[in-house]
Amino acid sequence: MSRSQRLLSLLQVLRQHRLPVSGATLAAETGVSLRTLYRDIATLQAEGADIEGEAGIGYVLRPGYMLPPLMFTREEIEALMLGFRFVEKRTDTAIASAARNALAKIDAVLPEDLRRDMADVPLLVGPGAPLATERVDLDRLRQALRHEKPLLIAYRDQRGDLSSRTVWPCALTFFDGVRVLVAWCTLRDDFRHFRTDRIESAVAGETRYPKRRTALLKAWRQQNAIPDGTLK
Repeated sequence: MSRSQRLLSLLQVLRQHRLPVSGATLAAETGVSLRTLYRDIATLQAEGADIEGEAGIGYVLRPGYMLPPLMFTREEIEALMLGFRFVEKRTDTAIASAARNALAKIDAVLPEDLRRDMADVPLLVGPGAPLATERVDLDRLRQALRHEKPLLIAYRDQRGDLSSRTVWPCALTFFDGVRVLVAWCTLRDDFRHFRTDRIESAVAGETRYPKRRTALLKAWRQQNAIPDGTLK
């Protein structure tokens, strides 16, 4: 590993810790000796990284420090490109556009050799089931999720029956060919799964629903015996 890659790796590890972490732990996580770790900390501090702490106490990177030009391993580049290609093909227009913008930002700060690697990734996303057509803008659902707003939806079930529901959305899942809104349904007093192509209208409430979205999602996982990390 080059020195620049080692320093970037150390910054990434520090960003993952919100509380001070010991030099020994940082050395183990970055695969260097404690002496090298102390030297790298001093180098980053000299270059402007807001790292607080000292040997024997621990170190923490204060928020706001911008990373220098990004460095990735070949496997990380392949993972990024495969993810971007999947998002571009299997999600809605707004998210696909956001993925392209993010990719352009990454491309702009990559060193030339890594930029060439990124353009040459041979991992492709094959065709899947045709995406169902939504009647409501998925961005409206994402906004309700983001701001924890209840939704009044008109929903048509698989038999074609139409009902009005007030739901507390906690997740939007993307499957091959269909998207599903996970929400607490006040009518059923339980979690329900709503195919977004069957939602005929959705109006967000003005105030937040009474529970936090993270708490709802945790309860949904527990109810369905879904381990953390299985669906994110």
